[in-house]
Amino acid sequence: MEKIAVIYWTGTGNTELMAKYIAEGINAAGGQADVFNVSDFSQEKLAEYSRYALGCPAMGAEELEDSEFQPFYEAVKPSLSGKKVVLFGSYGWGGGEWMNPWKADAESAGLLLAAEPLAIENAPDGDGKTACENLGKALLQA
Repeated sequence: MEKIAVIYWTGTGNTELMAKYIAEGINAAGGQADVFNVSDFSQEKLAEYSRYALGCPAMGAEELEDSEFQPFYEAVKPSLSGKKVVLFGSYGWGGGEWMNPWKADAESAGLLLAAEPLAIENAPDGDGKTACENLGKALLQA
């Protein structure tokens, strides 16, 4: 069984909800998803997983959260080169533009994006839940 780490940072709970729905999609497709708040995941745990879902909402001027998530991402990025990854997060305003530079950075660092990143405005509704579940399935099946 494929073990997948779903790692996120959340401010309002919306990205955490997305992480849970992504894990549900992974589990429904036959994988094993473990969900972690970024503060509960260490770089040493990376070797326990073969694929990764990384989630962070848009913050400030459409950027990654800079006190916990950005430092974590920068630290693990070299270890994730060549690994299957999906990116996700929520936003409240600004149209979700923070996802474009994050996607470009991940690709230039050699992360293999298993699907297009998923950005959802505010909390995921029914369609958003389905999109999250589908993202989890895509990560497992890529």
